[in-house]
Amino acid sequence: MEQTKWWQTTTVYQIYPRSFQDSNGDGIGDLRGIIERLDYLQTLGIGAIWLSPVYQSPNDDNGYDISDYEAIMEEFGTMEDMDELLVQANQRNIKIVMDLVVNHSSDEHAWFIEAKKGKENPYRDYYVWRDPVDGKAPNDLGAAFGGSAWEFDEVSGQYYLHLFSKKQPDLNWENPELRHKIYEMMNFWLDKGIGGFRMDVIDLISKQPDQGITGNGPKLHEYLQEMNQATFGQAQYDVMTVGETWGATPEIAKLYSDPKRHELSMVFQFEHIGLDQQEGKEKWDLRPLEIKALKAVFTKWQTSLGDQGWNSLFWNNHDLPRIISRWGNDQEYRVESGKLFAILLHLMKGTPYIYQGEEIGMTNYPITDISEANDIETINLYHERIAKGYTKEEVLLSINTKGRDNARTPMQWDDTEHAGFTTGTPWLHVNPNYHTINVKAALADQHSIFYTYQHLIQLRQTEPLVAWGEFDLVETVDEVFAYIRSYEGKRWLVVGNISEDIQSIEMPKTIGEAIIANYSRTEFEGTIELHPYEAFAIELA
Repeated sequence: MEQTKWWQTTTVYQIYPRSFQDSNGDGIGDLRGIIERLDYLQTLGIGAIWLSPVYQSPNDDNGYDISDYEAIMEEFGTMEDMDELLVQANQRNIKIVMDLVVNHSSDEHAWFIEAKKGKENPYRDYYVWRDPVDGKAPNDLGAAFGGSAWEFDEVSGQYYLHLFSKKQPDLNWENPELRHKIYEMMNFWLDKGIGGFRMDVIDLISKQPDQGITGNGPKLHEYLQEMNQATFGQAQYDVMTVGETWGATPEIAKLYSDPKRHELSMVFQFEHIGLDQQEGKEKWDLRPLEIKALKAVFTKWQTSLGDQGWNSLFWNNHDLPRIISRWGNDQEYRVESGKLFAILLHLMKGTPYIYQGEEIGMTNYPITDISEANDIETINLYHERIAKGYTKEEVLLSINTKGRDNARTPMQWDDTEHAGFTTGTPWLHVNPNYHTINVKAALADQHSIFYTYQHLIQLRQTEPLVAWGEFDLVETVDEVFAYIRSYEGKRWLVVGNISEDIQSIEMPKTIGEAIIANYSRTEFEGTIELHPYEAFAIELA
């Protein structure tokens, strides 16, 4: 297969702007801070930045509540700063992928302010309104951040829908006028030269709240095809689009990402992320990870899309705990498990995503009291569960395991105060382990996790096998994840021991030394014993 799209051999780096680099001492990361760190990202080798929202926002949900899609949040800088970021990134062959949040807006958006003025207002139909039923909410649809998804508006006597915070009213995609306003806004950004869009909870836009349908509604793909035609699918644009789709199966993913359907480049699916929660329960209801199940999910996604779809590959993002702390060992084997997760993921087929700090092995930061939390989801969950009778210890265990603040602690640049993130007071606590885990230390150590990521990024660009090869799972003991990638007569064996115990594996005949490894090993023939969290890739004879 010939390379057809730039994003099929590139690696994307997600920046959470609030926590990346503060340039002016106010304790909040900003666009100028990102510009200052582009050389670092160029050294890492990434080809695109997914930028979490930088639009104007009252910040109820850390920027995912947008009050003006064509303005920049003052804390982050100005539109001039944004334009400079695009120029500076492009000079380093790095594309900027914007976070598109169009399932909902902020309740402070001009559209909603108008919509609330009354039922006759021309903007009323930009949102989803319903009359009370028996003096109460229209139904028992719940919001993702807790409570009802319906909020009563005293002035009009109607309820509006919000699948997230009550300050995030859902947009009414049934309204063609609204859709075309969104497409105009997308073209505003495309004309600035952005590299594409990551689409926040895009699978929710065709909701039917009266039937309790939120995800994968009946007109979803119709809307996406219309969007594609009106915006990024036009000939003058060569961009990447990725949809956040929590409920996607491989069959659904093909609908989004089959090139013939003219929708999106790829989707984020989260099946592997949900493996550590109890069946049918919330993400906070924990259960131990079964490596066997993890292998099965990855194998399914690697083998079932074929040429009808494209995978996104990720362990971490701004909504998820740090993978080293979640499924690795963030103490004794922090470096080894950090490299293992990198090697296993980045040698699969798809477009890999690195979340800021992942490349230096940043870890979760446990809290001891809810007063230390910032995230709206975490705070709401705490109070809800305490009210239901859970103990403080039980709730904090769930929060420390999977809470979103874990990913949002400031980037650890060096061992100076506040990890070099700010000269002021950071908006969120810095993980105290920054004295040893930081970019400066990682760059100085040729055996750091950073250089494993750098090597993997290079392999994707230089080895067609990594981008295009077939995937075959190798049968092993449960704790060992092994697979073969094959392309045009070349075969690589990738092996990872996802445990703290020594595991045995029977090796086929190999050629030479490991392509990449997290331990120094010279013997790869016969039965070998894998060290805790050992991972490597080697060419087969």
